[in-house]
Amino acid sequence: SVPSTSPFTFRKLAGCTLFITGASRGIGKAIALKAAKDGANIVIAAKTAEPHPTLPGTIFTAAAEIEAAGGKALPCVVNVREEQQIINAVEKAVKTFGGIDILVNNASAISLTGTLETETKKVNLMMDVNVRGTYLTSKTCLPHLRKSRNPHILNLSPPMNMNPMWFKNHCAYTISKYGMSMCVLGMAEEFRGEVAVNALWPKTAIHTAAMDMLGGSGIEKQCRKTDILADAAYCILTKPKSFTGNFIIDEVLLREEGVKDFDVYAVVPG
Repeated sequence: SVPSTSPFTFRKLAGCTLFITGASRGIGKAIALKAAKDGANIVIAAKTAEPHPTLPGTIFTAAAEIEAAGGKALPCVVNVREEQQIINAVEKAVKTFGGIDILVNNASAISLTGTLETETKKVNLMMDVNVRGTYLTSKTCLPHLRKSRNPHILNLSPPMNMNPMWFKNHCAYTISKYGMSMCVLGMAEEFRGEVAVNALWPKTAIHTAAMDMLGGSGIEKQCRKTDILADAAYCILTKPKSFTGNFIIDEVLLREEGVKDFDVYAVVPG
C-alpha cells in the first residue's frame, strides 16, 4: 500500500462522507473499503438490492464489509438512469451524515462491440449510465460539495486520446467514457477553486466480475487487483482541492508517490 509520510498513520478521510456510485462490488467497493479504514462515511449508491444471479454482492453485503473495515455505511438503491433515485439518495446522505465531501462516479455500463454489433438498447444504456448518470449525479451533489472543506469529484474515466485506435473496435463505449472525461474537463474549470474534479483510469486491465464476463476464463492472469485503483483514488481524494482537472493513470501517480513494487497488485505476480 501507499507508504505513509508520517511515522503514525493519519486517518485523512476520517469523518468525510463519500457518495460512490456502483459501490456494491468491484472498483467502487474497493475505493469504499479503503476510505472506510480511515473511518469515513460511505453512501453506497448502487442498483443491486437483491442478490444477482451471476454478479457477487449487494448494497447490503457491501455495507456490512464497509462497517467491518471501520466506516459507516448508508446503502441506497440507485440506478443512475433514474434522476429521482439520485436526488433521493443525496438527500438521505445529507440528512444522515450532514453533507457530502466526495463524489466518486464509478457506475458504468460496458459493451466492447463494433458499431453494427451494438444493439440500440446497449447504446442507450452506456450513454445513460456513463454520460448522463455521471452528469446528473455530479449536478445533484455539487451544491453540497461546495459547502465541504475539501470537496472532490472523481470520475473513473480515461484521458481523452483522439487516436482512432481507441474508437474503432467499440465506438459507442469510447464515446460514453469520453463523455465522462468531458465532464471532468468542463466541471474542473467551472468549479475551479471550489471543488476538485479529476479522472482516474487504470494502466492495465483490472480483475472484476465485469472483466470475467468480458474476458472469459484465464483473463485474470493479465489483470491487476482493484486495490491499485483504491490506493490511487485515496491519493487523489486526500490532496487539496487545488489539485483539479487532471487525467490520472493509476500506476503513474503511485510511482510519483513512491510506490516501487507493483507485483503486490498483480493477480498473478510476475
